[in-house]
Amino acid sequence: MKSSPRSPARRIAATLLLSFGLAAGAMAESVDPRDPWEEWNRDVQSVNDRLDEYVMEPVASGYRWITPQVVDRGITNFFSNVDDIGVFLNDFLQFKPLQGGQDLGRFMINTTAGIGGFIDVASYLDLFKHKEDFDQTLAVWGVPSGPYLVLPFFGPGTMRGVVGLVGDTATNPINYVAPMFIPMVTGAINVADLRADLQSTTKIIDAAAQDRYAFIRNAYLQDRIVKIHDGNPPEDEEQAQQERDIDAEMRKAAPLAPKNPH
Repeated sequence: MKSSPRSPARRIAATLLLSFGLAAGAMAESVDPRDPWEEWNRDVQSVNDRLDEYVMEPVASGYRWITPQVVDRGITNFFSNVDDIGVFLNDFLQFKPLQGGQDLGRFMINTTAGIGGFIDVASYLDLFKHKEDFDQTLAVWGVPSGPYLVLPFFGPGTMRGVVGLVGDTATNPINYVAPMFIPMVTGAINVADLRADLQSTTKIIDAAAQDRYAFIRNAYLQDRIVKIHDGNPPEDEEQAQQERDIDAEMRKAAPLAPKNPH
């Protein structure tokens, strides 16, 4: 008998809820085999969090305050269009010729009809954006992820992800523009734009996570698995058991419905 399919969102929810909501009473010390450098990683994330609190959050708030919504959307679209260069290249490297052709077409349409990518015309033509990067390509080629690693400023990643980051940087044409201050300025604008778009997400994490470090680590690793498998990761019995535990605990925690007086 086939088990019912489970959505990626449900998988992520099962991992996070089980880790932080339901296991709150069992705080036994254990080492996550995915994270052998946890002490170092926690220290780096603490520094990153302070940098975000005192620098990036104020910059993002100021950016959002002075930037009209239509301009903000155009800037986001522009950098997304530049990112599509790496997307369609990784499509082909992952042996996805059909998706690669679609993403190449998306890039060409937005670059021309979309005025350099500031307008996402392709989405109106049902050519929606895909998320591919060199880290995913390395995973498809069979390269193991290696230990979890928090990088200064860049945040969560893995050893394989470090190599992937180098590959993604190499496919960004803005990095080859001279003089050097142009890539630096555009990079700063991109970071501010991305951080402004994540303001609501960080508030949710701060409110929901008992252990912010573990929350971010588990969410990142689960998200990478989902993306590597194009939203359909292989069935994992341990994950399935976690989902069953989630369902059971939610039923226990649910308040009794009031009886109908009629």
